[in-house]
Amino acid sequence: MVRENKNQLVQEVSGWLRVYDDGSVDRTWTGPPEVKFMVEPVPPHDKFIDGVATKDVLVDQTSGLRVRIYLPEQQPEPEEDDDNKVSSEQQKLPIILHFHGGGFCISQADWYMYYHIYTKLSRSANAIVVSVYQRLSPEHRLPAAIDDGFSALLWLRSVALAEQKEPWLLTYADFNRVFLIGDSSGGNIVHHVAARAGSEDLSPLRLAGGIPIHPGFVRSERSKSELEQPQSPFLTLDMVDKFLGLALPEGSTKDHPITCPMGSGAPALEGLKLPPFLLCIAEKDLIIDTAMEYYEAMKKAKQDVEILMNKGMMHSFYLNKIAVDMDPETAAETERLIEGIKGFMDKY
Repeated sequence: MVRENKNQLVQEVSGWLRVYDDGSVDRTWTGPPEVKFMVEPVPPHDKFIDGVATKDVLVDQTSGLRVRIYLPEQQPEPEEDDDNKVSSEQQKLPIILHFHGGGFCISQADWYMYYHIYTKLSRSANAIVVSVYQRLSPEHRLPAAIDDGFSALLWLRSVALAEQKEPWLLTYADFNRVFLIGDSSGGNIVHHVAARAGSEDLSPLRLAGGIPIHPGFVRSERSKSELEQPQSPFLTLDMVDKFLGLALPEGSTKDHPITCPMGSGAPALEGLKLPPFLLCIAEKDLIIDTAMEYYEAMKKAKQDVEILMNKGMMHSFYLNKIAVDMDPETAAETERLIEGIKGFMDKY
């Protein structure tokens, strides 16, 4: 139920968000009730459920920045003699630093749509997922969400240096294998956090890779795919235009470097020190053309980038738990996406 607000409605993104003239924002879900469960928060549980435990951690007292940590359950190692003993370093788990999507305006790290897929990725890749509760626009316009993502990465470095204590990470994490991953607009954050990290001494932490999934790269001019591809429940042209209008710095267009890192207004890709990238795209994504433009620009810039295409799929298909459960093709492509991410991580 939408909370009562006597102020003037100045912007609405159907089902997702309403902005009023006093600056207040209502994110109560008003779309189909049968999908409401996907935008409900999942409480943290430090006991293992289906092989994964979760907890929320405050990483910055001043800003209030928080993360959710997913820890996969470890099976006891078989007893071995001293000659065959595996070193404790080899048993450490890679870290996946996750940035959620939502056009920089909606979503939370604890939403069920992320919980269901990132518990699965944590189990499948045997990796610790650290998901960032990013600040949202329009209350906190960009680059606030990117700042939060980078702050989370620096927090991981401080844990690696034992300057801050986080027992799960100190016990299980391999800080030499940190991967960035992001859904939709979170894919933009992957690029920009990785670019910032390239000019920072992160040791003893090592940034091993970046995985933007269906990144929100666009231009002011509509692409062919925006004009011709079908719109999906997770991405419409209305959402693209309105969310980015609320999120980008005042006076900016979609050609801003945050949304168009391959554009003339962005830092040259050739000059960026980036880790290897796995760019995940969906064949029927509304914004696939600009994702492919980014891929080609990265290749031209001699950046290490490979591509994973999911045939017949739309934007953020793997987050749609109903489709994953009901449609065998969506389920199979979700498994293929997970396996592709795991395979990429295994190389680094």
